[in-house]
Amino acid sequence: MDDPRKHKILISKMDPLNGYEIILASGSPRRKSFLESLKLPFTVQTFSVEENFPDHLQGKAIAEFIVKQKKAPFEKIIQPHQIVITADTIVWCEGRYLGKPKDIQEAKEMLEQLSGKSHEVITAVGFLTTHKFELLSEVTKVYFKKLTEAEIDHYLEHQPPLDKAGAYGIQDWIGTIGITKIEGSYTNVVGLPLAQVKEKIEHLINK
Repeated sequence: MDDPRKHKILISKMDPLNGYEIILASGSPRRKSFLESLKLPFTVQTFSVEENFPDHLQGKAIAEFIVKQKKAPFEKIIQPHQIVITADTIVWCEGRYLGKPKDIQEAKEMLEQLSGKSHEVITAVGFLTTHKFELLSEVTKVYFKKLTEAEIDHYLEHQPPLDKAGAYGIQDWIGTIGITKIEGSYTNVVGLPLAQVKEKIEHLINK
C-alpha cells in the first residue's frame, strides 16, 4: 500500500501555494527580491496611495495605518484564494517619523539626525484575503556611528536614497561604514521581515 505521506510531498512540490495566488502590492525591488528567494510564485500589482497618517500616531501605529491604506484598493477586486501582501517601512528616531526623503537636502537632514544615535526601523506587513486582513509588525533597533559630513555627502552623491525610509539602506555603502550594531531582523531593515512573512504565508495556505 502506498504511503500517503509521499503523495502529500508530491502535491506540495507541484503546487507550493496549495491553490493560492500571492500578489505583492509593492514596487520595491528589495521586497520583490526577498519574496523571490522563498521560491514561491507571485505577481506584483500596485496602486498609487498617499502615505499620510493622523498626527497623533506614533511609531508602529504609523506603519500599520499606512499598510491599511495600501490594502484598501484591493478590497473590492480580491478574488478567492488570493493573498495580497502590503508593506510599509518607517524609521522612528527620538519621537520623530522619518519616511522617504523628498529631496537630497531632506535626506541629508535625516542622516544628520540619525548620526551617532540609535533608532528603530519598523516594518508593518498586511495579508489580505477575501475572509480577513491580518497584520504583523517587526521592530529592529539600529545604531549609527557619528557620521562625518564628508561621509554623508559621499553617500548622497553616489547612492541617492530617495526611495528609502530614513534616507539610507543598510545594504548600501553608508550602512557598511556607518552602522555599528543592530538588534533584531536584518531583512526587516532592508524592507521586509522575511522569516516572519514566510511563516505567515505558510499559515495562510495550510489552514
